[in-house]
Amino acid sequence: MLPALEGFTAALLGACDAPAREQVAHELASLQRSILAQPELRGVLADTSLTGVARGAVVEELLRGRVGDVTRRLAVYAAAHAPAPEVAPAIGEVAQRALVHHETGVYEHQSLGLLGARRRVAGFADAVLSAVPTEEFGTVQDELFSWARVVEAHVELRRVLLDRDAPLAQRLGTVNRLLENRVSATTLTLARYVVEGGRPRDVVGTLDYLVDYVAQAHDWRVARVHAALPLEGAAEEELRTSLSGLTGAPVDLQVILEPALMSGVVVEVGDLRLDASMRGRLAALHDMVAGGHFYESALSEND
Repeated sequence: MLPALEGFTAALLGACDAPAREQVAHELASLQRSILAQPELRGVLADTSLTGVARGAVVEELLRGRVGDVTRRLAVYAAAHAPAPEVAPAIGEVAQRALVHHETGVYEHQSLGLLGARRRVAGFADAVLSAVPTEEFGTVQDELFSWARVVEAHVELRRVLLDRDAPLAQRLGTVNRLLENRVSATTLTLARYVVEGGRPRDVVGTLDYLVDYVAQAHDWRVARVHAALPLEGAAEEELRTSLSGLTGAPVDLQVILEPALMSGVVVEVGDLRLDASMRGRLAALHDMVAGGHFYESALSEND
């Protein structure tokens, strides 16, 4: 199973009771059979020209109102993160993991190297952060960073948390005792999973990795919109919907008025920059003229 998908699955199944996990297992197994039985659907999900977000949107539309919320979220995440040819097998793996968790009451983690374990923690964070308001991300970052420094500075604490031979319950109990009622519930949940799902001897490294990951997640949740004119309600909602479809997650808008743009907008979200302003169009036209492409295209049209 993909490490990020394993972490995401751990977060969602961990919040379910046994009957809910059984339902998830049956619904996902049924979805996998449907994909394998329908060549057109299988072809769409295996199309390597589609982005992961687009594949996730296909599954989202297919399942909306037909399965439980946990099943839908797991299937969409699997479709968005698995390589195109592996979407159906990934969904089947999650179904099997849910069934085993239902039958045994235990979520077994696969053995991973350092980078794989960090990606697993990131997948877990994806699930947890999806329910956290954007304005709280900064608090989570600060608390995780402070906890990393505490672990780093105290030899005895580090020895307890990094002891792979110590029972997991003992190590998690130490985290609870030191952080409960001192940090947000989100931070406590993430700090616990760093111990449970990360590499035992990489607790500090994984915490620092998670601090950076939360910062990146925040950047993809907040779009800075530079607009020549104030956005009306309908236009703002249409832009928000379009950006959510592009990123695969809800997006908050920070609108900054810049009359110098003349008209249109410039949108910055994550590492994407989308320029739909008049100033941007004029700059592009200027570059074409300066490079001679404008005249070349005009001459070719007259030939």
